[in-house]
Amino acid sequence: MKIQFSSDLDYQQDAINAITGVFDGQKVCNSMFTVANPTKNSSHADLFAASEFSDLGIGNRLQLLNEDLLENIQAVQLANGLKESNPPLANRDFTIEMETGTGKTYVYLRSIFELNQQYGFTKFIIVVPSIAIKEGVYKTLQITEEHFKNLYTNIRYDYFIYDSSKREQVRSFATNDYVQIMVINIDAFRKGFENPDEESKANLIHRPDDRLSGMKPIEFIKATNPILIIDEPQSVDTTAKSKEAIKSLNPLCSFRFSATHVEKHHQLYKLDAVDAYQRKLVKQIEVAELEIGDNHNNAYIKLIKVDNRRSPITAEIELDVVRGGAVDRIKKKIKSGDDLLEISGGREIYDGYVVNDIYCAAGENISTLPANQRLFA
Repeated sequence: MKIQFSSDLDYQQDAINAITGVFDGQKVCNSMFTVANPTKNSSHADLFAASEFSDLGIGNRLQLLNEDLLENIQAVQLANGLKESNPPLANRDFTIEMETGTGKTYVYLRSIFELNQQYGFTKFIIVVPSIAIKEGVYKTLQITEEHFKNLYTNIRYDYFIYDSSKREQVRSFATNDYVQIMVINIDAFRKGFENPDEESKANLIHRPDDRLSGMKPIEFIKATNPILIIDEPQSVDTTAKSKEAIKSLNPLCSFRFSATHVEKHHQLYKLDAVDAYQRKLVKQIEVAELEIGDNHNNAYIKLIKVDNRRSPITAEIELDVVRGGAVDRIKKKIKSGDDLLEISGGREIYDGYVVNDIYCAAGENISTLPANQRLFA
């Protein structure tokens, strides 16, 4: 069975237009830098030192001034009925709020191709909070490949999951002149270092690598000035360390996608639970209990309560957990981004069950997971 994707859903197109509208007036262009080639007899090569032993690197380049960007941002916000950002433009972090089940991943993937087609941007990094979400994004890239190549006339692009054992991938990311999409878990680059004595404690992405002419993989990434897509930012950059890690990528800007933002920067688009329900895009389900009895071979989940007294919103659920070789039905507190596979002690029946959203309002307590997982009937 082949999955068909619709390219003309108006609410998704509105979100994409909000993103591309930020760069209205930007000319198609890119930046160039030199990358030392380890296959040639180069030693102590400099990432930016041009020589016969160098390859050409291609990066994103922004021509617009902050004043131009702010004017574009305010125009997008006005069109979408959102509060306008105040001058001066303090950062380039943009918020897109989309309810779970409305095609958030599709929107940010298609936005990548629109940004390339309209403005020539080629380097993109999708930052995710967990391994489960990372694998889900990669799967979506695989199943949408034919769709996007038909939609964008056989556009050439690479996508890959960053693998610390294949750090040479970042060279291709830096030097290829067509669209590059890297998917990376925040934990893969959260641990940096400033003191050389602490180098062994840092992620490999921050350490010098002989396969990269003694350069650090992060230096190749920084030189490209990538556009970041941050999936579920409330679970990605919640600490000072993770915020520092995001900055270490030297992004041109970041687009932050979630249904439950903790920090809202320059909001460009909003499709919340009420909007989605009124447009019949999602079904609202109030869960009292999943009736499975004592059958531990099926995925059992019971929503006990939701707590919105502090941020982030949490919920208490009951599920089957492995403890001491036995399976017990116990209560656990969860938040958006939590992986039930981990919470259950590794029970495979919960594999892929990641909490997408927790919604709390008067008379309604709802906890939702990906729509393709039949948790609740």
